[in-house]
Formats: sequence, structure tokens, C-alpha cells
Amino acid sequence: MTLPSYQSLDAALDFLAPYGPELSNGFTSHAPMVAEALCALGRPDAVRPWLERARPGLVPRPAPRAPIAAAAWRAALGQGERSADWMAWLRAELADAPWRPLLRRWLVRLMPGFCADALHGPIRVAHAARALALEETAPRRSELADALGAWAAGYQTLPTPLVRTPGGLSPEQAIARVPIQPVAERGFRGSIVSALAGLAGFSAFEPVIDWIDPGEAPERSIASLTHAFARAYLANAHDPLHSIVFVHGITSAAALRALVPHLAPHETRELIRYAWQAAAALLASFGREPSFRGEVEPPRAEREALIDLALANGDDHAIKCTEACLGEHALFPSPVYLAAARHAIDMLAPR
Repeated sequence: MTLPSYQSLDAALDFLAPYGPELSNGFTSHAPMVAEALCALGRPDAVRPWLERARPGLVPRPAPRAPIAAAAWRAALGQGERSADWMAWLRAELADAPWRPLLRRWLVRLMPGFCADALHGPIRVAHAARALALEETAPRRSELADALGAWAAGYQTLPTPLVRTPGGLSPEQAIARVPIQPVAERGFRGSIVSALAGLAGFSAFEPVIDWIDPGEAPERSIASLTHAFARAYLANAHDPLHSIVFVHGITSAAALRALVPHLAPHETRELIRYAWQAAAALLASFGREPSFRGEVEPPRAEREALIDLALANGDDHAIKCTEACLGEHALFPSPVYLAAARHAIDMLAPR
């Protein structure tokens, strides 16, 4: 089995330094996340070729507009046009500070907006934090600042009740109760962000955040999340759009593994609650079925074959889904993860 190898990551981050967080088509660039995922899969040699293929869609990094005011940073949350301002401010914050306390501070501040930028905010931060925890280098510190800046700029919240009524369900139990928004009432206007914003008038979704009990064993809670949303993926990924949507349910939940080591126990429980809410929002706004019915047959392809297939495909979501699913399967083996990875590889055509 190939082991993680990060020998090409810093060069990849230097390659990406002139480019911004969006692609020429207006969607989010996955390039730094894919580079880290390929290293985690033990395929550092595939990073530069993938970046060269992605280069035509990359857009130059925008220039900062105006500094973020330290006393008024909350007012700048969710202002996507100020991504460069956020990145510049957080790079400056990180320049003379240890990265772990800074990451913890901003995770606590940003976790209510876990669905930021179609859940890419926390996913990118997790990729950056995982790499930085392995080795502290200047490109990785800069990427963490940029990732946090992208989360802050894309900050978005979901309907949440004013009064909390904690539940006691696991994600795998609670997912069956997630209300599905009627198609005619959905807010989808070409992006996941628009669909999530459309839940604002869907009152049945408000109590969802309180249904799960994160418990005292985060590793088990995260496994329950990833398993539940891998099954939701298999039930709902009937075309490329829905495959992309429900991949984010898996990858955002798996991202928690790189984030919770930097939080106190009570903060970890809150982060898991918000991650559950965000993934459940994908189901509420795009779904048809809460979970795949029946037994899941594992694909014939094993780990290395799945990695080869994901690389041959080249799609950013397929690569990231494969990395997340194989990581979860290694910790808590289930054919559901392998089936979800193979499905994403088959469904998402190379671009």
C-alpha cells in the first residue's frame, strides 16, 4: 500500500501562489485541496501534471481592496468580493504567531458558517491543517491563512432555532428524519450556495442541528457522519450535478479529522454539530432519499486500483472523494465508502 508523501506539496503551493480562490467559470478552485489529497494518497508525482492540466481555468489572485478592521471583522464575514482582503489580513496575523492557536481561534469564530462557499471553506482549511501538522513550512502557513480567508469571505449560515433542544441520535439515525424541501420551493440557481440560501424559508429544517449527540468520542461521531452521508451519496447521486453536491457531504465530514485535534472537547462537539447541519442541508435542498436502501456491494477495485482510476479520471471531486473515502475505510472499514468512491469516479467525467 502506498503511504502519504508530501515531497511535492510545497512546490505545488508555490505554483498556485499567483492564483486566486475562484476559477474562470466562477466556481471554487479545488487546486490546493487536490494537491494535498494526492499527497495524502501517496501520489506526489501526480500533483504537477494535474496542476498543469488545471492551469487554463485558474484566475490570477485579486489585489486586496481595503484592510480588514481588526475591531470589525464580523462585519466583513460573507463578503466574497473581499477574499483577497481576508487572505492578506490572516497572512499578516499568522506571520508572527504560532499557527495552532490561530487556527483554533478562527475555527471557533467560523464554525457557525460551516457551509461557507458550498462547504469548501472548512474542507480547504482541513487540507491545509493536515499538511501543516506534518511539517511547518512557509508555503503551508500561507495556504492555511488563505484557506481561513476563503472560509471567512464565503461565510454562510443555515436556519437554526433560537432555543436549543439537544437530541440523542447518531447521524446515521438522524439522517432518516431530515426533511426534504419540495422541489418547487428550492432556491437552486446554478450553485450549491444558492440552494443552501433557499433553506431560509424552509422552517422544517431549523431543528435539524439539534438532533444529533456528538458524544465524547469524536472519532466515532465523525465515522457516523461520513458513513451516513456516503450512503446518502449512493441514494442521490443520479447525475453529475448531484454527484458533486453529495460528494461534499462526505468530504466535509471527513475534513473534521484534521480539525478536531486543534479544539477543546466542547468546541469539537460544536464543530461536529455544525458539520452535521451543513451536510444535512445538502440533503434537504437537493435530495430525494435520505439513505441508500439495502446492502451495498463493494466494487471489485481495491485501494490502489481506485486511486489509479481517480487519477485517470482527473476530476477534482472524484480525487477528493476517493481520498476521503479511502481514509475513512482505513479507520472504519465499510463497503459503503468504496462504493461511493467508485461511483464518483464513474459518474464524474474528466474535464
